Amino acid sequence: MMHQDQPKIRLIIIGDEILSGRRQDKHMAQLIQLLAARGMQLNAVEIISDDQDEIAAVLQRSFATGDIVFCCGGIGATPDDRTRQAAAQALGVGMVLHPEAERLITERCADNERAGKGSADMSLPENQLRLQMGVFPLGSDIVPNFYNKIPGFFIRDHTFMPGFPVIAWPMMEWTLDHRYSSLHHQVERVEHSFVAFEMPESRITPALEEVERRWPGVTAFSLPSMGQGRPHLDLGVKGEPSAAAQALSYLREEVLRLGGELNP
Repeated sequence: MMHQDQPKIRLIIIGDEILSGRRQDKHMAQLIQLLAARGMQLNAVEIISDDQDEIAAVLQRSFATGDIVFCCGGIGATPDDRTRQAAAQALGVGMVLHPEAERLITERCADNERAGKGSADMSLPENQLRLQMGVFPLGSDIVPNFYNKIPGFFIRDHTFMPGFPVIAWPMMEWTLDHRYSSLHHQVERVEHSFVAFEMPESRITPALEEVERRWPGVTAFSLPSMGQGRPHLDLGVKGEPSAAAQALSYLREEVLRLGGELNP
């Protein structure tokens, strides 16, 4: 059960390589873990292509929600990286080289030169291209990058990160701890479940509905097995600890009353 004033948290994953299967998404599982450690939860995930107009349309709807959104992918400097431009398009604002991003990217180029991997001369075409990665929608703040200094950006409760987990995950963590620490552990919430045998889902459904009527804020769920060993239901409840415990007890009693079994 969320407080009404607690915003929803969503993840947008951008990249044709995910949709084509060339890469597998790893961000969702990681964000769920980072949120759970802070007493928060993920509400929705969307995976979209690299097409700028599509990204802009999705972001336009997203900016209108007031949700907290993490966006992974498409903020590099190659032609298929269109997320920065799409965010500006969605907001109807111009783009500008962020002064702090410029300083950090310049610093990164100097680091590269010291490591014998390039030049610190910012007039070179490759370094001018790197500077493009600091061109963000007007009004953006930077999101620090602890891996190679080239920052992500933050605007209107949307955090934009590269697709690389080694860069994106520390950015997620930093954002949760620096921007949203007031939301940590705001809602005490538990999840309990048990396995029921000899119980068709249709027979227990009225009890699941009764749980949600009797304990507002508790949700009940049923996950049937499909072709795995002896047929069974994974039944459970989610919500405020005391109400969830009562609801769980009621649900177990109903399974037995209706002829189900709790042990294999």
